[in-house]
Amino acid sequence: QVQLVESGGGLVQAGGSLRLSCAASRSIFEFNVMGWYRQAPGKQRELVAAFTRGGSTNYADSVKGRFTISRDNAKNTVFLQMHSLKPEDTAVYYCYARDYGDYWGQGTQVTVSS
Repeated sequence: QVQLVESGGGLVQAGGSLRLSCAASRSIFEFNVMGWYRQAPGKQRELVAAFTRGGSTNYADSVKGRFTISRDNAKNTVFLQMHSLKPEDTAVYYCYARDYGDYWGQGTQVTVSS
């Protein structure tokens, strides 16, 4: 069973920055996809940013130019650097990974005040 442990959420003012971390319990090279989703109250969970095994990265249009996904392979950790945060970025952010199954972290709250 894969474990994904997120950290780094919190409360920040609009225009501020946060960095989320997701530590995996095994090598992140083994995943076909790994990245971040978010879910705001009353809304569906949506993709924020993700790596694919082929090396490409995908971003939601709403975060392009503001968020950057990166990874530290030696530490089996994926990061989400978030800049120029907006109140509409407020959500629970989930780390996600997929190989033959889908794995989710417990989520970390990000709140952006106006």
